[in-house]
Amino acid sequence: MTAQPVLVIGGPTASGKSGLAVSIAEALQGAVINGDSMQVYQGLPILTAQPSGADCDKVPHRLYSVLSPTESCSAASWRDLAIAEIRKSQAENRLPIVVGGTGFYLKTLLQGISPIPDVPASFRREAAALQKELGNPRFHQELAKRDPLTAARLDPLNTQRLIRAWEVLQATGKSLAEWQTAPLAGPPEDLRFLTVTLQPQREHLYASCNNRFNKMLDMGALEEVQKFKEQTPPNTALSKALGYPELLAYLEGKTTLAEAVKLAQQSTRNYAKRQTTWFRHQIRTDMVLGNPDPVPLLLRLKAGF
Repeated sequence: MTAQPVLVIGGPTASGKSGLAVSIAEALQGAVINGDSMQVYQGLPILTAQPSGADCDKVPHRLYSVLSPTESCSAASWRDLAIAEIRKSQAENRLPIVVGGTGFYLKTLLQGISPIPDVPASFRREAAALQKELGNPRFHQELAKRDPLTAARLDPLNTQRLIRAWEVLQATGKSLAEWQTAPLAGPPEDLRFLTVTLQPQREHLYASCNNRFNKMLDMGALEEVQKFKEQTPPNTALSKALGYPELLAYLEGKTTLAEAVKLAQQSTRNYAKRQTTWFRHQIRTDMVLGNPDPVPLLLRLKAGF
């Protein structure tokens, strides 16, 4: 069986990944598949930099705004969704183009993941209800009593990961840490990946982070956060979206807008720096680009993987 090509584009936030993916999809009849942990959720499309309507009109975009922010999306569940969309794109004779900045998601697709069984939704609901009742510090303490190894590895304030650890333990009887030491379930053998990472110069990347946040405000990000706050329970997956805590603090009268913007831009730059380091050391890449110019990548693709 001939392995089918899949293009994977990763890199830090505001590096131009999405624009590059659209350019390649237009040129080669592709479909863009989301690989970002925030863009999979509904509710904050501006603040999470989801594709514009114009881009969606140009080429198919998949796995954007497909989950409620109250739902949990693990790397394993994202991988299953992504592989399904890859198959769908192939059936339509389109080049699957997976793009995103959540490096661990991309790594699970490229290299495999620990074979944790599917957890029934009832366990997830029970875990989420208990977390809501106890709050994160106490919930983390309860997890530590039952699963000290996993709890020691987790941020006590990371709601989604705490819930995930609890639900896996309850559903399988085994610690998440135990599952993670098991041999990986590898990537599909009939897929052939070309992995590209964007690694802009730091000064350019930081300027892009600042400018993009200003554009988000012009597009209505502040109003979007206000609406989200009114309609969505606190401490959802999107509560940690870049810029959300800072804009929320302004809306609650805890800071000025200027200070909120300054802090949001700083947190975005810090995140971009961490992503850049992660991609350099954790992802085996076939091609590194300093900017989102599609020409070098198109030449590589047309010459064959």
